[in-house]
Amino acid sequence: MMNKKAIGAVAVAAAAALALTACGGGASGGAESAKGEISYWLWDANQLPAYQQCATDFQKANPDIKVKITQTGWDDYWGKITNGMASGTAPDVFTNHLAKYPDFIKTKQLVALDDAVANDKVDLGQYNEGLADLWVGQDGKRYGLPKDWDTIALFYNKKMAADAGLTAEQMGSLSWNPQDGGTYEKAIARLTVDKSGKRGDEPGFDKNNVAIYGLGLESSGGENAGQTQWSFLAATTGWTTTDKNPWGTHYNYDDKRLQDTIAWWASLAEKGYMPKLETTVGANAADNFGAGKAAINSSGSWMIGQYTGYKGINVGIAPTPAGPDGKRASMFNGLADSIWAGTKKKDAAIKWVEYLGSAACQDVVAAKAVVFPAIKGSTDKAAAAFKAKGVDVNAFTQHVKDKTTFMLPITDNAAKVSGIMKPAMDGVVAGKTPASSLTAANEQVNALFAK
Repeated sequence: MMNKKAIGAVAVAAAAALALTACGGGASGGAESAKGEISYWLWDANQLPAYQQCATDFQKANPDIKVKITQTGWDDYWGKITNGMASGTAPDVFTNHLAKYPDFIKTKQLVALDDAVANDKVDLGQYNEGLADLWVGQDGKRYGLPKDWDTIALFYNKKMAADAGLTAEQMGSLSWNPQDGGTYEKAIARLTVDKSGKRGDEPGFDKNNVAIYGLGLESSGGENAGQTQWSFLAATTGWTTTDKNPWGTHYNYDDKRLQDTIAWWASLAEKGYMPKLETTVGANAADNFGAGKAAINSSGSWMIGQYTGYKGINVGIAPTPAGPDGKRASMFNGLADSIWAGTKKKDAAIKWVEYLGSAACQDVVAAKAVVFPAIKGSTDKAAAAFKAKGVDVNAFTQHVKDKTTFMLPITDNAAKVSGIMKPAMDGVVAGKTPASSLTAANEQVNALFAK
């Protein structure tokens, strides 16, 4: 495996080669459009060092362009992006999300990259299967170049599992069903410990005074189709979020299979095995895990670095539980970099986006062992980098190999759908409304597409 210095040298050389092939930058915005400072925004602090290195390498090969990177946390990121678009101050280039970009297309806020991809001969076949197609809108135009992908798995505290008598083999072969929760619920109950030391599956367990929850809680998942919370469970029942994906026009939150899944999941909080929803306000699920307050957290591969970085916590990574049909499932998401339509540095922005989508940058990202880059070869390098750190990421990569993934829903009206489903799902998980109440919320969602 190459050291960081060698990787950096390769990146600079590749950047120089890319700069020569990308000198046209697609449709020209004039000489001033191809130089000067461009702004680039991302939300993940864990990835910031890698992209700062990419910017350094890019600037060496393109001395007329300076890249200014701004990192803003997820909770504030999208509000600042949309407000910036309205006020004319949005970043030239930004990390985009599958759930967000359809609304940006509708409001004509993104630059189509088709001409640049064709003129600069960007190889779309270099990316992992399906990723490039995700960023083609209903108008047939391309609005992003893939940067990474992610799947879901279970992070668990190895010592807590061992103390509970659960082996790594058992944690890696959990099963689930919406009736009794299967061995997944049994493990969660066993790992839950009240303040007097009683486990969740032992007589005398006090659900109102819990010291360690078997399963941590991030949110109700209503704002993101349960990506890290329950989507991987619901999908094993045959449920799908929409009638088709991408560009579905009918949501299925009224499906009994989904409602049974949510009813079971919400019951964990009532049983004391998972925190109450109200306790998650202002809290960080990952940090609670790091503080020893939860034994298992379901989360995405982009969180590997954070979960394995907590001092004193020996972390295991287990695959998602197998469902009633014996198969596993994971939502599959892929990010891309897009260009704001209001940029005055279009040609420079195109060069930067093409560089971000190249092996030169994605190999640097891979070497940091934070996420899985979109390019196939870079994905393999990331897996090797994780392994060098002593982290087994097979639980995440196996989904792609076994083709047990399903896409995050890509539809119009995503922000409005979230605005309806978050409070509806919050009510169910908080125990204030039954899972059947999601039917009424689903009617509101589908009404958005009838207009």
